[in-house]
Amino acid sequence: MYKVLSIAGSDCSGGAGIQADIKTIAAHGMYAMTAITALTAQNTTGVYGVLEADKDFVAQQIDCVFQDIRPDAVKVGMVANAQIIAAIADKLEEYEAKNIVVDPVMVSTSGGRLLNEDAVEALKTRLLPLADVITPNIPEAECLSGIPIQSNGDMERAAEQIALFCRGAILIKGGHQEYRADDLLYYEDCPIWFPGRKVDNPNTHGTGCTLSSAIACNLAKGLILEEAVFRAKKYLTGALLAGLNLGKGSGPLDHGYRMR
Repeated sequence: MYKVLSIAGSDCSGGAGIQADIKTIAAHGMYAMTAITALTAQNTTGVYGVLEADKDFVAQQIDCVFQDIRPDAVKVGMVANAQIIAAIADKLEEYEAKNIVVDPVMVSTSGGRLLNEDAVEALKTRLLPLADVITPNIPEAECLSGIPIQSNGDMERAAEQIALFCRGAILIKGGHQEYRADDLLYYEDCPIWFPGRKVDNPNTHGTGCTLSSAIACNLAKGLILEEAVFRAKKYLTGALLAGLNLGKGSGPLDHGYRMR
């Protein structure tokens, strides 16, 4: 059985973070393991509290996983602060982790910054260079590149700028576009576009977590990156089209739609 480690924050309402990752990994028939960076008090209407884990405890969780059940892929989501970022990067380097997918959770759905400047710099210099692929949305790509994004051309220019400090591929997600959901995979100076239609579903809580975890699952079983992204997008689209409707705000996806 393939094993996937998620290093991320916990969402008590189950739609995003560690909980979405576990559901996604299980839906792919794989074994999920976790290292929790923060506890959040949140639901479909917003985030109401965050309790960050101690950096040494995050490192200890990663030690316990790698020293016993070595993962075939690693997904990194919410990293909370610069100290936790450094601890994660140190451990991924120490264990020579493979198939690393980093979802740089930097900007909230409402547009608020989730990382301070020190943490953003640590993300850019320590963690993103270790990733095989990073999956920023458009606001996060703007933050990483310093380039405002209004068009597909802007997405390519932003990816070129991000590639200056990322050794791996860059998947800029187009879900924030008004009418389309075209994603850009930029790797080795080559742009690959994944055209996508906008799914008419207001319940999008946890889409970024789900996509990055699905990519990690596909890399774990040895798929090439382009195919891993294609299949992950297909899984995410199916989870949106399933039409789950829970909660008073932007609700969660139906991660288990393929099991029924």
